[in-house]
Amino acid sequence: MQQVENMQPADHVEPAATQSLQGRRVAVLMTDGVEQVEYTEPRRFLEGLGVKVILVSPKKAGEEIQGFNHLTPDQKFKVELSVQDAKPGDYDLLLLPGGVANPDNLRLSPESIAFIKAFGDEDKPIAAICHGPWPLIDAGVAESKHLTSWPTLQHDLRNAGAEWTDEEVVVDGKLITSRKPDDIPAFNEAIQKQLMVLQQAGSDPGPTS
Repeated sequence: MQQVENMQPADHVEPAATQSLQGRRVAVLMTDGVEQVEYTEPRRFLEGLGVKVILVSPKKAGEEIQGFNHLTPDQKFKVELSVQDAKPGDYDLLLLPGGVANPDNLRLSPESIAFIKAFGDEDKPIAAICHGPWPLIDAGVAESKHLTSWPTLQHDLRNAGAEWTDEEVVVDGKLITSRKPDDIPAFNEAIQKQLMVLQQAGSDPGPTS
């Protein structure tokens, strides 16, 4: 399992004091240009709750993704699974971090858009933050949904048929969206609640290997 190092947690959840989400599986879809804190902090939070998190990318397994701290290149992260080999049915939730270049590159990847679309078609939870909701347009997931994002995306999302509001987190059914890194604590909490619903319902989390 990939370890995230040298990052201070955005919030402080004690796994022993919260319901375990052991057995739940989350796919994080991203590529070069990702706003790294929008990957590292949700991953740290979820792994602390017992969730298995897998980094999925248009790149091949073992290749590296260049993370950014705003406009500055920073950490690199190894791809754990190529999106062409990933099966939506193996995961409980899809996480889409932001960064300007990352979602823009995902929009140019037919396999990535198909992966996102499959979550939408199967009514599986999707959580997207900052610029992360951008590929939802191409996947046909944004239409008729209430969501938020980094403010510069609001016109694109509205043109795609979404209702956009400026809130730290918006939950519309199984779609969770937030605006920026400052919203990560609320974003994480909304993801946790969505996974707890699945856990309480006893739904099949898919393969555990």
